[in-house]
Formats: sequence, structure tokens, C-alpha cells
Amino acid sequence: MDPDPVADEELLARAATEPAAFEPLVARHSVALHGYLARRAPAAADDLLSEVWLQAFAHRHTFDAARGAARAWLFGVARNVLARHWQRIARDPGPPPTEEQAASDPWQAVDQRLDAVAAGPLIHRKLTELPAIERELLLLVAWEGLTPTEAAAVVGIPAGTARSRLHRARARLRARLSNGTLNTLTGELA
Repeated sequence: MDPDPVADEELLARAATEPAAFEPLVARHSVALHGYLARRAPAAADDLLSEVWLQAFAHRHTFDAARGAARAWLFGVARNVLARHWQRIARDPGPPPTEEQAASDPWQAVDQRLDAVAAGPLIHRKLTELPAIERELLLLVAWEGLTPTEAAAVVGIPAGTARSRLHRARARLRARLSNGTLNTLTGELA
């Protein structure tokens, strides 16, 4: 079921004074937000999703429909929660990942869809070579299905700037992945 952005915005606005109005947003967006988190921090995605909903609920009164859709606002909350997670890891990396956690690498799913088994690490390496903002925009549009305007709201830049950076990111990735085995992926990024 595709969420109705107008209804989402109305629910979020109502939730500022009627907390129960927030519940449908959780039902509508949990799968997409969990996917976003799982592709970036697979071992912590469940906990991070809980934190996203806690933060979104606590700050629901700060939503401003004039700045973008509710969906983009929720992805922005998720991005901030993820950034804090990575900052915590950088300060205290903790024990190395278990065998099960290492096996849940999101790139394995990419490998299964590609013609060449070795393409996953290459794509990962080439994505990490992109500037961080371009990589984030590309992943928000390609993986999360956000529009460039919604992705712009998530990362806090003007929509025109986001479209320009997204175009550059796609062009750079296409150039870096120009061999014939990756045509399917680069076609999806077009």
C-alpha cells in the first residue's frame, strides 16, 4: 500500500496534539525505514528503528509541511539516528562482529541480483569513492525509492542542488562501473 503523503502530513500535524494519530505513520513507514537502516547497519537495524520512532514521536511537533513531505522528514530522523549510531561506534567500536552478523552483509543481496559474483565488493568500493552527500542521495533514491526532492529534504539541501548532485553521482558511478557485467545495475541507476 502506497502511503498518501497528504494523509501522512495531516496525521503528523494532528499527532502534535493527538498522540494516537501517530500510530498509522508507524504502520505505513516502518518497513521502508527498517530497510533503510538494515542496508546501512544490518546488525543494529531493529534497535535503530525503535530509536527512530521514539525520536520522531518526541519531535513530532517540529514537523513543518512547508519544508517537505512527512516521509522525507521521517527519513531525516532515521538519518540522524544512524549518524549518532555511527558516532557511538567510532567512539567505542566494541567487539568484532559475530559470524552471523558478518553473514548479514547487505551486499550479499546485491550479489545475488548481479551477473558477476564478484561485482558486490566492486560496487561497494565504487560507492565509497563517491562524495558522501552524493552517495547518500543516490542510495536514498535508488534503495529507498525517495524522489530527488524528498532526498534533498532528508539531507537538508535545496532540491535543485540535490538533482544536480544526484546526476553527478550517477554519471560518476556509471563511469566507474562501465564494464559490461554491470549494465543491469547502471541501467537501474539511470
